[in-house]
Amino acid sequence: MDKMVIVSGFKKDITYQQCNRCICDNTIPGVEFNRAGECTLCEMHDKFEAAFPLGAEGEKVLATKFDKIKKEGEGKKYDCIIGISGGRDSMYLLYLSVVKWKLRPLAVHFNDGFDNPVAGENMLKAVRKLGVELRTVTSDFRECKDLKITELKASTPLLNSGTDVGIGASLYSVAYKEGVKNILFGQSFRTEGIKPLAWAYFDGDYVNAIQKKFGSVKLKPWEPKNAGYHLGIKEIFFYTFIHRIKVHSPLYNYPYNREEVGQLLQKELDWVYPGAHYFDDLYWALIAYVHRTKFSINFRLVEYSALIRSGQLSRDEAIARSSRPYQLEDEKVISLCIKRLGITREEFDKYMSLPPKNWWDYPNSYKWMSLAKFPVWILTKMGIFTQVVYDKYFNLKFR
Repeated sequence: MDKMVIVSGFKKDITYQQCNRCICDNTIPGVEFNRAGECTLCEMHDKFEAAFPLGAEGEKVLATKFDKIKKEGEGKKYDCIIGISGGRDSMYLLYLSVVKWKLRPLAVHFNDGFDNPVAGENMLKAVRKLGVELRTVTSDFRECKDLKITELKASTPLLNSGTDVGIGASLYSVAYKEGVKNILFGQSFRTEGIKPLAWAYFDGDYVNAIQKKFGSVKLKPWEPKNAGYHLGIKEIFFYTFIHRIKVHSPLYNYPYNREEVGQLLQKELDWVYPGAHYFDDLYWALIAYVHRTKFSINFRLVEYSALIRSGQLSRDEAIARSSRPYQLEDEKVISLCIKRLGITREEFDKYMSLPPKNWWDYPNSYKWMSLAKFPVWILTKMGIFTQVVYDKYFNLKFR
């Protein structure tokens, strides 16, 4: 099929192609195809399948990891930090950590003022039933909403970069404050896929740069125990190189079937499905709308493709679902988010009409990250960073 392809809002003079195995296509930045017609993300998935085995071998990997985490946590109130949102992924990780792996986690939630009340109830019920302490890090709402307006003004697909940085910064801050060396994150490439860097670039220095250019609120300065919205190269160096805080994704080595996990959580924790993936955060209704209408971005291509590869969704069903309106795009919730930002619909539409840009159009730290590729590779092998993060930043094209 020959047609112009829109990649992240920009028309590209290339022939449209879709993967023969999943539903990823070349509207996704960095996606290319091999001779068999399979895409870059399928090849990366197979690489990670080999690197993060399931079954007995995966159990062995996790047992070794958890033995080390427990040893490093001896004499402390907690042996790990787990970031939770009330969604399925983080609730499952918390459940496994306490019930199966016998860890002593501190649950940490970052609240930016756009929490889904359903997800909030999920968190409260879970920590009560599991006997886990919940610590909520609440952002300054003036900073939060101004950052979100800044992201609209910057006119890139990174419409949640401030909150993503806030989440990461809060986890590192609490870990540092409590003297905990390990953070667990509820993510699985088998169910979420691997988002291209053009859509999911994580850099606190970029966030601070666009806020300085477009924002009207000055962000509070960084403190080790209260990082706020600061998690750039210097801060990551402080937490990881100096204080040896590591981030783990145990679900990479543990079976995860979405439907079965949902049923388990409902039974054990009275968990309620928030309504869609990412909908533990109401702001994703607005993000999904902007992605579709301004940038022609469909995150579901990546997510559904991961489920196809892991045998949880048929390719035909994935194609059918991805062609239907996304349930995240609830007009009432979108209007609520705009109102909560303190702007009018007319102001929002004005931001929507700005020409699309990319994150590399603004100051960022990618150049310095590239120079540190070899040290980061060593740290990846040491378990400080995950292999998925390394490959996403250094081995997957994004322009």
